[in-house]
Amino acid sequence: MHIEHVAIWTHDLERLRQFYATYFGGTAGAKYHNPRTQFESYFLTFETGARLEIMQMPNIPASQNDLYKQFTGLIHLAFSVGSEEEVNQLTERLRIDGFPILDGPRRTGDGYYESVALDPDGNRIEITI
Repeated sequence: MHIEHVAIWTHDLERLRQFYATYFGGTAGAKYHNPRTQFESYFLTFETGARLEIMQMPNIPASQNDLYKQFTGLIHLAFSVGSEEEVNQLTERLRIDGFPILDGPRRTGDGYYESVALDPDGNRIEITI
């Protein structure tokens, strides 16, 4: 068994598609649009076969969570980039491009090497080996 995909609501479908394509190598499939419900989505596929669905619909309210605090529920997506150097490089690239870096790069108490950044919608992205 494996997780088939994870989905994220957004209010700017194209911006989020571009973010995950640019920084994490996601390849977007064809855009789906249901004119009756005004639902739109893309599935992005990553090198390992993992998929991320990004979705947009006008009546979805903004998140009430504080971006800088932890809360219950799904809290981050983790991307393995292969090495400490890659973690450092991607983290710095995101920082230079104006994305908030919440933590790291650092070695955690349980031995992971990681950083945590926010995507354009404020979703936490963990970058690890």
